[in-house]
Amino acid sequence: MLLDSASMYFRAFFGVPEIKAPDGTPVNAVRGFLDFIARLVEQYRPTDLVCCWDDDWRPQWRVDLIPSYKAQRVVTENPVGPDVEVVPDPLEVQVPIITDVLAALGLAVRGAAGYEADDIIGTLATNAGMPVDVVTGDRDLFQVVDDAAGVRVLYIAKGVGNHERVDEAWVHAKYAVSAAQYADFATMRGDASDGLPGVKGVGEKSAASLLASYGDLAGIRAAALDPAAAMTPGLRAKLLAAEDYLEVAPTVVAVARDVDLDRAGTALPHAPADPERLAELAERFNLASPVDRLTKVLAALGD
Repeated sequence: MLLDSASMYFRAFFGVPEIKAPDGTPVNAVRGFLDFIARLVEQYRPTDLVCCWDDDWRPQWRVDLIPSYKAQRVVTENPVGPDVEVVPDPLEVQVPIITDVLAALGLAVRGAAGYEADDIIGTLATNAGMPVDVVTGDRDLFQVVDDAAGVRVLYIAKGVGNHERVDEAWVHAKYAVSAAQYADFATMRGDASDGLPGVKGVGEKSAASLLASYGDLAGIRAAALDPAAAMTPGLRAKLLAAEDYLEVAPTVVAVARDVDLDRAGTALPHAPADPERLAELAERFNLASPVDRLTKVLAALGD
């Protein structure tokens, strides 16, 4: 089970009522995140679990290709490191608490300099040697769905308790493309929330139709350049006008699958790695209930 950690704790922050520690520190995101993990682990009983982290939420190599990439989320530009993302202050103070609790529990956390959590997920889901459930509210990760490899997405956009199990049939029913085509589909459609303009005038239906006709983006671009190809003049003009974008966008949209990561030590623990530290954090930050729930679920899987 690969967790898109930021996707989950953002949802916990906005979905769980405000709760504070004795010192006034907000902890609703921490409590919600731990409850999410407990619920998913109890339901799916994974042997391994990794909390995948955004060590760089806006990698420079993606920005170099498309400067508008996630630009609307930047609150501070950092000339010597990653830009600072717009994060509500009451959530920002909770992220270090989450990492401390995960460490005390012994849950694996993986990130890498210059990469987003999506890239960590893409890498760990590829050649995993076992079935993989990816937990995310980000539809970009539909591109890793692979029935043959046993990779599916538990899509939490409607809530963890109301998540959808995304396999290849689900993707095709929803978008009329295969999971393998999804990255090309997303490239053409674009995504305003990520600062990706897409191909102007080409929406989901047109993108799906093009992929049905030509297979992939390379085939579509070749057809646009071929006067003999059966393509309407209007659609051809739109694709040719977007040539500069289409040259670089696939690299930005595709999740990395070759990040240098430690794949060892991901087994789900059945007891906390540091019980004393966990107890201290639970008391200090009013986390007794969610910590108790999660530790009981982990212990039950070891019985």
